[in-house]
Amino acid sequence: MTYLSCKKTYDMMSSRGDDIVPKDTFKNLNADKKQRIFDAAVQEFSTCSFSDASINQIIKTAGIPRGSFYQYFNDKEDLYLYMIEEISNQKKKLIPERVSNPDDDFFETFIQKTKDSLELGKAKPEYTKIGMLMQMDNSEFIAKFRTASIEKYRKQLKHNKECGLIRQEVNTDIVLDMLFSYTLEEYFKSGFDENEYLKKVIDAINIIKEGIKINKD
Repeated sequence: MTYLSCKKTYDMMSSRGDDIVPKDTFKNLNADKKQRIFDAAVQEFSTCSFSDASINQIIKTAGIPRGSFYQYFNDKEDLYLYMIEEISNQKKKLIPERVSNPDDDFFETFIQKTKDSLELGKAKPEYTKIGMLMQMDNSEFIAKFRTASIEKYRKQLKHNKECGLIRQEVNTDIVLDMLFSYTLEEYFKSGFDENEYLKKVIDAINIIKEGIKINKD
């Protein structure tokens, strides 16, 4: 449930160079119509994976002609990136932005980000669903998006290793896979109980940090 800025993510993922997301024709629309299109995108992407989401359904919900859609966006990918950018902007308004420090403890950062995502989910539960569906989607576009989204976690984990906070032999990718796979599964198993979910995430992190074998030396 990590939302990067649209431009940063687009730069990481796109081979289209300096294309604008969205197009100027969209930017020139009145606020009500922009909101209608955004709301239609949120409705579709919070109920369907990116792969299964339908442009036809989005334009039907938004009440715009199909031709107009392509005057505003190149494709479904551009609409998705725009939507994530808007969600990121709203998150900054709802949740105070925290100063990122590469020396921070990776696990404490992960717990705090989880708390922030749950806080956002209280106000906008559909945003949480979008984030969860993102983790489950195997399309090439979302796979790249997911990789870009967790890159800062990978960098911080590696930096913690360099600082001596985590053992050098620990496989960074396995730790990330364990955390993200577990948290995704537990979110649905918890029945969306935020307190129970957070407790299990913290318990899982403590197990990863401390291990389960008793050292008898």
